[in-house]
Amino acid sequence: MLPIMADNGTFYYHIQGVAEGTSYSILYQDDNDRNFQPEIDLLLATFEKSLSVYDPNSIISRINRNEDVAVDDFFSSVFRRAKAISSITEGAFDISAEPLFKAWGFSAEKRSIPDTEQIHLLKQHIGMDKVEIRGNKVIKSHPNVVLNANAIAKGYSSDIVASFLEQKGCLNFLVEIGGEIRLKGVNTESEPWRIGIDRPSENNPIPGQDLQVILQITDRGIATSGNYRQFYTENGQKIAHTIDPSTGYPVKHNLLSTTVIAQDAITADAFATAFLVAGLDKSLEWITDNNIKLDALFICDEEGEYKVYYTSGLEDKIVECN
Repeated sequence: MLPIMADNGTFYYHIQGVAEGTSYSILYQDDNDRNFQPEIDLLLATFEKSLSVYDPNSIISRINRNEDVAVDDFFSSVFRRAKAISSITEGAFDISAEPLFKAWGFSAEKRSIPDTEQIHLLKQHIGMDKVEIRGNKVIKSHPNVVLNANAIAKGYSSDIVASFLEQKGCLNFLVEIGGEIRLKGVNTESEPWRIGIDRPSENNPIPGQDLQVILQITDRGIATSGNYRQFYTENGQKIAHTIDPSTGYPVKHNLLSTTVIAQDAITADAFATAFLVAGLDKSLEWITDNNIKLDALFICDEEGEYKVYYTSGLEDKIVECN
């Protein structure tokens, strides 16, 4: 626990660790000088036992093996939110699309381009209409339905840690888990938190090294999805990790990065993924037609130049835009 003195003389504390196959970084202000890391680590470990596909004994892993297992509140909350957002985004967000990612080599060691027949067969068992919760059990339409909640779970875990800190009386904090962020109050300079959005360049491999936009916000969840770091080249063809569940193929549009700011990080996380699948125009259409209470920032490649688009709610939140 690293203490940091704020401008107003109070102390913030910085803790770091590993969870959900990624890292976390948390900065919180506490007048009682308490070290919350042991409790947060335990909370995140419990969360992993529910939704981590990296844990073979987690609830989601056992469901994927078609074992008879009851879901807990963590799983139920994530599943129901995922299903709702999948409906709003016309299936662009889909936690049952894991087989497609494996087929394209993003969740497996072997990298290869699947043929049309393979994609057709996989798509038969993909879609949130093919899985539901009845009582405390997950019911699948077919044993081959497989779930992976990574595109929403990290956001939800940030919300869970934020709720924990609020219960402890912390008024100011930043919770970041695997890049998904939940903010409250002010930073050590008594200002809204500053969040950098990376320039979506293949030559920018280190997060935070080269920023395209800096936002100043608070009391929100924020998540960014991009396809410029996770890709591979096969037979001269660039294969990006953003797969459209409706087609079974990697997306091909000029949207490189999408950042979503919402009331909570679970919402921001899921919509950031869906928007990256759908592209700029469709994403803006969803925001308008569904009256979704969120803001979004998009970075597109327009003839080799990065162009930034954003919703009106961010006009006074952007402090730097390159």
